[in-house]
Amino acid sequence: MYQNGQLLHKDDQFQDHCDHQVPIQIYHGRHHSDIGYVENYSEVFVKVNNVFYNRRQFTFVSRPGY
Repeated sequence: MYQNGQLLHKDDQFQDHCDHQVPIQIYHGRHHSDIGYVENYSEVFVKVNNVFYNRRQFTFVSRPGY
């Protein structure tokens, strides 16, 4: 499925992570911001831990097995 550390960009990747409860890690630049499960997403945001992260401002990384 997804490898640990794989960058997420596409809607279908966020949908897979949401459907299968695969955790993601969120970075702002090089700084860790959060880790959790995708609750919802759109073309503009990804909701994790009840926080909306702008897809243009943050980097999303797959963390299966976390």
